[in-house]
Formats: sequence, structure tokens, C-alpha cells
Amino acid sequence: MRVCGVELKGTEAIICLLSLDNDVFQLPECRARKLELKDINTTKDLKDFQFAFDQLMKDYKVDKAVIRQRPTKGKFAGGAIGFKLEAAIQLIENLSVVTLSSTEIKESIKRNPVHIPFAETGLKVFQEPAFITAFAYLMQAKYA
Repeated sequence: MRVCGVELKGTEAIICLLSLDNDVFQLPECRARKLELKDINTTKDLKDFQFAFDQLMKDYKVDKAVIRQRPTKGKFAGGAIGFKLEAAIQLIENLSVVTLSSTEIKESIKRNPVHIPFAETGLKVFQEPAFITAFAYLMQAKYA
């Protein structure tokens, strides 16, 4: 199963592809590390973002997009733009999308910790939350 971990931050969707086949994790090479919504006020740019995300998922044969859920209230609440991006991703036809809360991610990682240091993955530092989200989902799916 190949998943795409997604962290929404500002006007960007930071992504990380991760697959699990025969108990072996693989980090497939990807042409994009993040996708950006250029102008938050135009329908055209939102549709362009949605199209680019959809095309990326099709090109890399992603089975599921896993979005790191943001709180709706409080100090760390997600912004309106992030929720707009999340809706654009969730409304992509023929793409299965799940959201994982921070609590679910922490519990999954506690039960099944990542076995290698993040620095050895070859990913950029800003991709770590997306990687952890994808890893937590795969562990949840495998050991559910």
C-alpha cells in the first residue's frame, strides 16, 4: 500500500510518499515535496492546486492520502486557508482521504516506533510531520 502523508501549513501542503510492501518500508522518489496555493482568493488557483495534487497522486499510484488533522480551536488551531486546502484534497474524485488526529498518531508511534533516525531517510526536515503521519497510518492499518 502506498500512502501520501500530508501536513497543511499556511498555504502549503507538505507531502511525503511512503509505501509498505511485504513488511518493507520504501520512500519512493517524488518530484514535489510540497504544493502551494498561490492566491488564496481565486477559484482558479484553488482548482489548480487541487488538479496538481490529484495529478501527483495518480502519477505515483497513491492508494490513500493521509492528512494530519489540525485542531479547530485553541492555541494551535488550524487557519482558514489550511481547511480550504484540506477540503480541496478531500473533494478529489477517486482519491481515498483520511485524517489522523495528533492523538491517533502519537498512539500509533508509541506502539510501533520508527526504527531509523529521521535524518537517515533522505527527506527534508520540514517533511518530518508528513512522514510521521504516513508511517502512523500504515502502522494503524497493518496492526488494526
